[in-house]
Amino acid sequence: MTPLLLQALPIIHVLLGVLLAAWTLAFLLRIVLTWYPQVDMTKGAWPLIAWPTEPVLGLTRKVVAPIGGVDVTPVIWVGLISLFRELLVGQQGVLSQILLRSAHAVA
Repeated sequence: MTPLLLQALPIIHVLLGVLLAAWTLAFLLRIVLTWYPQVDMTKGAWPLIAWPTEPVLGLTRKVVAPIGGVDVTPVIWVGLISLFRELLVGQQGVLSQILLRSAHAVA
């Protein structure tokens, strides 16, 4: 691994963790919003939730049909993003392990 990449890795690690956490939060809010179908996602602060989630939800809805009339696609994405976050930046994640090994190599 190049020294430049090793220098940038802590920043990438934190940013990726924060972005994935924010995306998970957005999908969790979408799950709650399914209980309130009258909410207009184009008004107020709701576009901040709809903009990052709707593209992937739209694609997933083409593959996964509603179950009992309930859209389960946000739940699927919460699970997938949580898994991806854990695999990359979790305690045993790939980037976390690289950071840990590089810290031991320097010491």
